[in-house]
Amino acid sequence: MSGSADRLPRLLALVPYLMSHPGAQVGEVAEVFGLTEKQLIDDLQLVWMCGLPGHTPGDLIDVSWDGGEILIDNADTIARPLRLGIDEASALLVALRMLAATPELAEVRGDALPRVVAKLERAAGEGAAAVSSQVAVDVDAAPDALPRVREALNSRRRLSLRYYVPGRDEVTPREVDPMRIVVADGRTYLECWCYRAEAMRLFRLDRMLGVEVLDEPANPPAEAEPIDVAQGVFRPSPADPLVELEVTAAGRWVAEYYPCEQVTELGEGRLRISLRARDDDWILKLALRLGDTGRVVSPLRMAERVREEAERSLELYARQT
Repeated sequence: MSGSADRLPRLLALVPYLMSHPGAQVGEVAEVFGLTEKQLIDDLQLVWMCGLPGHTPGDLIDVSWDGGEILIDNADTIARPLRLGIDEASALLVALRMLAATPELAEVRGDALPRVVAKLERAAGEGAAAVSSQVAVDVDAAPDALPRVREALNSRRRLSLRYYVPGRDEVTPREVDPMRIVVADGRTYLECWCYRAEAMRLFRLDRMLGVEVLDEPANPPAEAEPIDVAQGVFRPSPADPLVELEVTAAGRWVAEYYPCEQVTELGEGRLRISLRARDDDWILKLALRLGDTGRVVSPLRMAERVREEAERSLELYARQT
């Protein structure tokens, strides 16, 4: 049933898209919707059997994809795109407000973002507006970390840090040559050359317990090159434990967001994903975030821990309701 529940919203979005893009190619449409070409054709075969009551050829949607070009007709009754639900609109509003709160944009003047937020609230209706009015987004950063980092960047001076490393539960001293501020995975980082590691590193601002601008000029070595964060900050190591997940179509984003060892199609949009987990807490948070759109298959001890934590969370929720 979960596959059907995932498929219906996709079909209701697919038809208006095809109506507004006559002659679109199968490969292009599959990429837009995050599907394989086979999955898209399966959807088109289902659309071909849908229509108004009566179910005669004149009542059904007419769709063809000969030669890879998709043509659709007799679908005017569902040609309008779906409206955003409250949860979808709220998620977009949170993302927009996080964008507005990032250090790189905090000082940019203009009303573009407020206008987008206002349009989104109007489009989604009163429910989303009520939810969004209760949402506040703060970018986590130590109180004096950001201004001191900016000062060091502007004056091209070295920084002394006291940095908390959660994986080892310890605070380490660092001397770094700052290079730029990076926002990735919803967090704010300092990208710099670290003299302790003798390599480029990203340090989260909200884990900096102390920041001091030194008199010594920043002078990173020639091999100090920017870190590619386009695919996220996390870079797995072969020594990290291998975890296997199964996700529904709604959980496919995991394969796009994180580096994976192997991705296998299971049909109906489902995937089996093998990836490296930096620690148990990280995979636990990912599994809980997926909810009913994914589950941990192995290792069994991790699957059991996720189950126990989910049950504990449900018990706490039941006590509060």
